[in-house]
Amino acid sequence: MTERHGGLRGWTAGRKGKLSRLRFTSLRLRLVMVFGAVALTAAVSASGIAYWLNREAVLTRTQGAVLRDFEQEMQNRAGSLPEHPSQDELLHTAGQMANSSQRFSVLLVGADVTGRTVYGSSGGLNGFSLEDVPASLRTAVNKQQDGGDSSPYHLYWQRVVDDGTPYLVAGTKVIGGGPTGYMRKSLEPEAKDLNSLAWSLGIATGLALIGAALLAQAAATTVLKPVHRLGVAARRLGEGRLDTRLRVSGTDELADLSRTFNRTAEALEKRVADMASRDDASRRFVADMSHELRTPLTAITAVTEVLEEELDAESGSIDPMIEPAVRLVVSETRRLNNLVENLMEVTRFDAGTARLVLDDVDVADQITACIDARAWLDAVDLDAERGIHAQLDPRRLDVIMANLIGNALKHGGSPVRVSVTAARDEVVIAVRDHGPGIPEEVLPHVFDRFYKASASRPRSEGSGLGLSIALENAHIHGGEITAANSPEGGAVFTLRLPQDASDPDDPDEAVDPVDPGDPGEPGEKAARSVPDEEKAR
Repeated sequence: MTERHGGLRGWTAGRKGKLSRLRFTSLRLRLVMVFGAVALTAAVSASGIAYWLNREAVLTRTQGAVLRDFEQEMQNRAGSLPEHPSQDELLHTAGQMANSSQRFSVLLVGADVTGRTVYGSSGGLNGFSLEDVPASLRTAVNKQQDGGDSSPYHLYWQRVVDDGTPYLVAGTKVIGGGPTGYMRKSLEPEAKDLNSLAWSLGIATGLALIGAALLAQAAATTVLKPVHRLGVAARRLGEGRLDTRLRVSGTDELADLSRTFNRTAEALEKRVADMASRDDASRRFVADMSHELRTPLTAITAVTEVLEEELDAESGSIDPMIEPAVRLVVSETRRLNNLVENLMEVTRFDAGTARLVLDDVDVADQITACIDARAWLDAVDLDAERGIHAQLDPRRLDVIMANLIGNALKHGGSPVRVSVTAARDEVVIAVRDHGPGIPEEVLPHVFDRFYKASASRPRSEGSGLGLSIALENAHIHGGEITAANSPEGGAVFTLRLPQDASDPDDPDEAVDPVDPGDPGEPGEKAARSVPDEEKAR
């Protein structure tokens, strides 16, 4: 049963493949149709011309022979009759005329000595009669020509169809007085010959059309096979297989196209390899620089922490003249520390080494902890029901929320409203501020790295990486962050995360491949997720 179903599926797939190759928009079908149309036009034209020429030749030859014989019989036999013949004489003469080589029917019409019209037909009383002669022909035959014409009466003929049978009907009048003669000759043998010719020409046209379709199919296959190979190679190249090359044979245009494709693919592979090499070198430089900076930063941070404690103690051990400088050193050291940590995080995302450490998280509790750790409880209005659980990375969720809320507080102003809802297997977190909103020209760039909307603030506590890192953390969960302006005023950042963010690439990976001093380790100060305030506006 399985084999039967498999065979049926294979047959169906094969049929679909053939039909797809002959779809109405395919080049193959258009080539076949063009070849067929050209062949049909040529065959029909040639057949029509041949049929018309043969028809005219056959009818003209037959008609000429019959009319000559009839005219000769009228001169020889009907001309020897008296001016007022009897009906018997007409019958006898008509029979003699009908026995000529052409075997036509004859009707003689005359007037006897009493002036009565008498008829003589070669077929007897039930044979050829005057009613079988068209009235227009009778009128033309009996009309005498004006002028000095030596023949006052001419021979006239006409083709008629009676009960589906074609006939040639002719008539003339004996010169100098005498009976009027009419002739009728069946053209059925000639019609059968012409029908046979028409059938032969039709069959020849059909064979020509079939032959043209076969030739078109062969030509299309010859032309389209390289095009198909080129399409397959282009798709492979688009999928990233830059070593794809075409086999080149011949010297025609398609061969030139294949050579051009190979040269383009080779140049693209070289360019991509160079760019990848430079990108790897840049990432290594950033990573190495970040690691190298952490060693002196650790010592500097320890010293600045001591200085900061002295400043907070107000013991007077620090000269008031240098106190502003000390505070500047502490602030810039913290900023440099955050920048190095952000650069390391970005490097992990670029290298693809960032992994999730999943846990069952109560989203409301996690956001509350994030706000509480940064002393934002008075400035943030949280609207979230407890009990909304999700399989997320708590540290990365903390980084996302710290950047979004801190960004809203810095540029939008309090109160900042954070709402959490669950719908269709995903958690939706909206962070809205009450500021002036985000300019429309800035919206597409708020998540770009190192982007700062205000050129007047090139130097600030932010590095331009905060929202970019937040977006990367959302992506690694399989989620998304969008930025927009609320109709009621202010900016709205919406975070959407799946309730089960299991890593599809490596679900068994349970830890981040980080250094011992990585900001993701437990015990790290809350300052590691201080938002990048200059990022959004």
